[in-house]
This record gives sequence, structure tokens and C-alpha cells, in this order.
Amino acid sequence: MKKINVFIILIILASFGVGIYYYPLLPDRMASHWNEKGQVDGYMGKFWGLFLMPVISLILYLMFLFLPKIDPLKENIKKFRKYFDGFILALLLFLFYLYLLTIVWNLGWRFNLMRFLAPAFAILFYTCGVLVKNAKQNWFIGIRTPWTLMNEAVWDKTHELGGKLFKLAGVIALLGVIFPDLAVLLILAPVITFSFVLVFFSYFKYRNLKS
Repeated sequence: MKKINVFIILIILASFGVGIYYYPLLPDRMASHWNEKGQVDGYMGKFWGLFLMPVISLILYLMFLFLPKIDPLKENIKKFRKYFDGFILALLLFLFYLYLLTIVWNLGWRFNLMRFLAPAFAILFYTCGVLVKNAKQNWFIGIRTPWTLMNEAVWDKTHELGGKLFKLAGVIALLGVIFPDLAVLLILAPVITFSFVLVFFSYFKYRNLKS
């Protein structure tokens, strides 16, 4: 087993261990959702408040292991597997970090949640950019539009641009540390905008190549 997979499994086990350890110490109703101003606007029972995130992390990891095995272009995935594994690690670390912030909040500590989330999103988006830049044509991972899946050259051009845009989204998200009141906008707006840009880019690139 790869070292990175061992590390990922340890993260998942640690999240279950943290949940078990803190179960007697937390209230029966846990804060579980915050609005764009960092104010609590949702609660859930203690069991799911502590174990939903570990369960989601486990399911995601199993899904990421399974999907490449059934991809008709799985040989292409092997070409960028190390970047995909790196993204899985970054995503599960992000979820574990979010999980710890939730527990700390419910233990009574108060802080500006968005200021703490902004750098985590920045790292996640930047890692996504690295993955996208190196992704080869496949059916499950990357910017999968009808035009990238139809033409490998369109795939490569779209992912070259996508890698740069997602890295830029990471840099913009980092500004949420300085401007926490705008953090949600700085995190979401670039990703949504760049996603639309990449869809249209792949379409027009496909049309140009066909012409």
C-alpha cells in the first residue's frame, strides 16, 4: 500500500477517534452550520454532529478508490495518479480540519470561522489546480464537458487553462483571511465564474478545431 494511502486511512481513523473521545464532552445539540457572516444557523444531534464527517470522509475515500478502476480510460488515470492521490489527501485533510473547527466551536471557543476557513479553501483550490493541469482524458476526474470528452486536444487545452484558473481561485480565496466579511464571496465567486468560463472555453475550442 502506498504511503499516501496509509496517511489517508490514518486521517479517517483519527476523525472517528476524535468523535469517540469528545462524545461525552459535547452538548446533545451541536452547531453544525454557519451563515456567510460566521453565525450559527443550524444544529444537529450529537451523534451525527460527531460522526457524519468521518463517515463522509470514509465514503469519499472508497469512492475515489473504486471509480478509477471502472473507468474505460483507466490507463490514462495512471499517468496522473500521484496528482489525484495528492488531491484526495488535500480534500480529506480539509474535511478533517473543518471537523476539528466544528468540535472546537462546540466546546465553547469562539472565533471568526470564515477567517479560519479561507486558507483551507485556498489550499484545496490550489491543489485542485495542480490536479486539473495534469489530468489526462478520462470519464470521472477533471473538467468533463461533452467537448473535452470528444476531443483529446480540447481536453488538454481546457485543463491547461483550468489548472491556472483554479490556482488563481486559491489565491483569491486566501484574501478571505484579510477580509472575512467577504470570505464567502471570495471563495465561491471565482470558482463558479471560472467553471462557466471553462465550459464555454471547451465549446469554442472544439468548434475552432472542427473548423
